[in-house]
Amino acid sequence: MAKLTHFDDAGAAHMVEVGGKAESERVAVAAGAVEMSAATLAIVRSGTAGKGDVLGVARVAAIGGAKRTSELIPLCHPVRLTGVEVEFSLVDGAGAASPRIEIRVTARAFDRTGVEMEALTAVTVAALTIYDMLKAVERGMRVVEIRLVSKAGGRSGNWTADAI
Repeated sequence: MAKLTHFDDAGAAHMVEVGGKAESERVAVAAGAVEMSAATLAIVRSGTAGKGDVLGVARVAAIGGAKRTSELIPLCHPVRLTGVEVEFSLVDGAGAASPRIEIRVTARAFDRTGVEMEALTAVTVAALTIYDMLKAVERGMRVVEIRLVSKAGGRSGNWTADAI
């Protein structure tokens, strides 16, 4: 089992020293979804949500979340983001699947540590923003399946999740 890097030998939490690591391009992709009723998804699709452009606001929120990750996650280093791409897919339910908005974020940086947390935070903030903007019509929406899809760069190299 790999050693947990955010704990010292005595088990105390600490920020990992990254000063000796080389700066390099880092990329991480994260994804998640917000499940909702077909009627709520239709409101998003038609652009008639009472609070305005649901996906436009969620995109800006995701980027802001990525930029503020180190303020939210206690042991996370601030990184110099070079880009954050946010994509949404509106998916009609079929069979047992619920209608949903799928969220995918690619975060890029040139730094000494990875951007996995920035990508994951961006997806989460986008999902919560979607929920907030639509809760007046449906409080039973579910934020689901937030996960890291892939990461590239750094000492540990590239990683891609197994298919879910």
